[in-house]
Amino acid sequence: MSGANSYDVAIVGGGHNGLAAACYLAEAGKRVVVIEAREKIGGMASSGYLIPEAPRHLINPCALDLMSLRVHPMMPQELQLERHGFRQVEMSPGYVYVHPDGNSLVFWREQEKTAAEIRRFSSRDAEEFLALMKLVDAFIDMAIPMMRVDPAQRNLGAKWQALKAVFRNRNLKPEIMALIGSPAYTSIMERFEHPVVQSALCCLLGAAGPIANDATGIYFALLGFIHRFGLGRAVGGTQALSDALAARLRELGGEILVSAPVAEIIAGDGRAKGVRLKDGRVLSAKAVVASIHPKMALEMVTPGALDRRTLTRVALAPANGHGASPLKVDVALSSQVSYRRIESLRADGLSLRKSVLLIGTSDAVLDNFRCAARGEVSKLPYMWITVPTAVDPGQAPEGQDVAYLYPVATPVEPREGWDAIRDRVGQTVIDQAAEYMQGLKEFEIGRRVEAAPDLEKRLNVHRGCVVHVDTSTTRSALMRPAAGLGGDSLPVAGLFLGGAGIHPGGGVNGLPGRIAANRVKRFLAL
Repeated sequence: MSGANSYDVAIVGGGHNGLAAACYLAEAGKRVVVIEAREKIGGMASSGYLIPEAPRHLINPCALDLMSLRVHPMMPQELQLERHGFRQVEMSPGYVYVHPDGNSLVFWREQEKTAAEIRRFSSRDAEEFLALMKLVDAFIDMAIPMMRVDPAQRNLGAKWQALKAVFRNRNLKPEIMALIGSPAYTSIMERFEHPVVQSALCCLLGAAGPIANDATGIYFALLGFIHRFGLGRAVGGTQALSDALAARLRELGGEILVSAPVAEIIAGDGRAKGVRLKDGRVLSAKAVVASIHPKMALEMVTPGALDRRTLTRVALAPANGHGASPLKVDVALSSQVSYRRIESLRADGLSLRKSVLLIGTSDAVLDNFRCAARGEVSKLPYMWITVPTAVDPGQAPEGQDVAYLYPVATPVEPREGWDAIRDRVGQTVIDQAAEYMQGLKEFEIGRRVEAAPDLEKRLNVHRGCVVHVDTSTTRSALMRPAAGLGGDSLPVAGLFLGGAGIHPGGGVNGLPGRIAANRVKRFLAL
C-alpha cells in the first residue's frame, strides 16, 4: 500500500513514551503516525475535568510528580518542549512524612537539612542517614549512566562513566551490594532506631513495591533522587507535558489519530507491515512501535506470527505480581484544605500545603502489602496525599482545591470484587486522609475513585500496573519485559516495544520512547 495511509513508522499508543518516540523519529525525517485508542492523548501522563459535579476542577488521574523527568531530563530539552508550553515548578519541600502522633519529618532537597530533621528524633539516626546516603549516592552514580542508554548497544561512554563511579567507590562496593540485595525493610530496621525515622523511610520506599522482599534495596534510589534532583510538577497538570509533545510532533509533520483503537498489528513473512484499526482502516508501515503494555502489544500481532513460548513469556511477566496496586481517590473541593494540626506541632512555622504527605507507619506498610496479597484491604492507613492546586492554583476555581489521595497498596483482586467494595473503600480513604487534611470532608463537591481494574479497562494496562512490568533487578535491561524481548529486535522484524515495559521502566521521562526511536532508526537504515 502507498499514499495517504502509508508511513515509515506507526506507533500504537499515544502516551508520553509513544509521543516521544514519534517526535524523535519525525525529527529524523520519518513519516510517523501515532494511533491512540482513547479520545485524547497522554495515557498515564494526562489530566482532565473528570468529576461531573466539578467541571472546573482539573484531575490528574495517574502521574503527577515529575521526579523521573528531573533524573533524566533529556526529552524536554532535546524536543524543545518549553517552546510548546511545557513548564515545571520545583516543590520545596517535596515529601513530608507524618506519623499518627502528629510528628513530621521533612525530606528536604539537601541531605544535611534532612539529617537535621532526623536529629530531632535521634542523633544516632541522623549520622546513620548520612552514612547511608554515601552508599545511595555511589549506587546512583553507577546506575544512572546505564539507565539512560539502550542496553542492547555497546554504550562504551556510559560504561566508562559507570566504571569510574565503581572505581571511585570501590571501598564501598561490598556495602552497596549488600544494601541493594537485601530487603529494604531489613536495611531500614537494622540501621535506624527511632519509629518515626523507620516509618518515614518505609512509607517512602513502599511506593516502589513490597519492601520486605529480597533485593528491594534498589528502592533506596528514590531517596537519592529526591536529594539530588528534587521534585517538580507540570504547570497546567500532567496533560501539559503530553500536549507539548503532541504540538512538537505536529510541528515536525507527524500525525496523531485519536479514538482509533488498533485491532491488529499486521505481520507476515516475519516482518511487521502496519496496523489494522477496528474501524477497518489499514495503515501500512515499515516499522511499528507498540508503546503500550507488552502483553497487549504482542497479543495484537497477526495470529501465528509469534510463537506460543514468546507470547506466554510476556503474558506471565509480573504486573502487580505481589497482588497489590495503588488506589486513586480524587476529591474536588469548594474551599482550601489545610494541614494546620500538623504544622502547629512544628517549631519552624513551615507550610506543608505544597508538599506530598506520607501517611502511615512501618507496620502499616507491611500490613497493606500482606493484606493486598490475600485479597483484603488493610485497616491501617498507608497513603500519600497532596493538593495539586497548592502548587498550581489554576487547576481549580479561585480559592478552591483538588485533593489527590493515593493509597499505595490495595488488592488488585479483592475477594469481594472491586464493584462491591469500591465506594466503601473510597470513603475509608477519605476518612483516614481527613485526619491530616482539614476540610477534606466538609468541602467535598465530588469524588472519583479508580482501582486497578478500572485503570486496566481505561488504559488497556494488564492488571492495572502503572509501570507495566514490576520493577526488580531481574526485570531490568535486556531482561525487561522478559528474556529475549528486551533487546533491539523482536521475533517479528520491524516490531518494537516502546513503553514502560522496556528499559529503564516506569516513570514519566520518555526514555523508553527515546530508546525505541533509536532502534527504529537503526532498523530503517539497514
